Amino acid sequence: MKHTEKRARYQAIKADVLQRIRDNIWPPGTLMPGEIELAKEFDCARATVNRAMRELAEEGVIDRKRKSGTRVKTSPTRQAKFTIPLIRREIETAGKSYRYALIHREQQAAPRWLCGRLGLPSAAQVLHLQCMHYADGSPFQYETRWINISAVPEAKDESFETTGPNEWLINQVPFTDAELTFSAASATKDIAAMMSLEIGASLLTSERTTWLSAVPVTYAQFYFHQSYKMTTRI
Repeated sequence: MKHTEKRARYQAIKADVLQRIRDNIWPPGTLMPGEIELAKEFDCARATVNRAMRELAEEGVIDRKRKSGTRVKTSPTRQAKFTIPLIRREIETAGKSYRYALIHREQQAAPRWLCGRLGLPSAAQVLHLQCMHYADGSPFQYETRWINISAVPEAKDESFETTGPNEWLINQVPFTDAELTFSAASATKDIAAMMSLEIGASLLTSERTTWLSAVPVTYAQFYFHQSYKMTTRI
């Protein structure tokens, strides 16, 4: 069935392909249509199909070979997978109301520590954002983020007043690589005030860096309220 209402995003293509595999339309061992053929069917760019197929290959669902094409794996690889959902969707899925607030937005020269971490030139410009995410009016996540403007020039014109940077980036900019780090931390004075916690309270923190073809896109730090839970599936 050809998608004609709007050009499909890679998430929709990925979900459609996976459903066909699960429904045995493309059973194990099947040689799948090529990217050009799928791009025509889904009315999208070949690069969009490529991203969907690449993720399915990384998840062990399909086997891609340059000269022999793409086949559904006869024995899908099982692997640990951690999915970072949109914080808005996560809160709403829990049956709570979501609210977002931009605390600070500033275009600035990249700090020296950030240049060192991401390999940015000393003259690099970044957009620094500080945001709060609330569940039923209570603090849920504090986010501080740096966006590499040379990689995402559109960010300069985005206010981020109504949409958080994570959600905006997911919809606007693909990435090819990501690094995630999780750790425990104690709330500093500023973070405790943001999160309505006592100074020194225990928090789960996360750091995330993403790249697009070796070009750093963004570095973010997240501080989760004590009620936060993380789940991984194998």
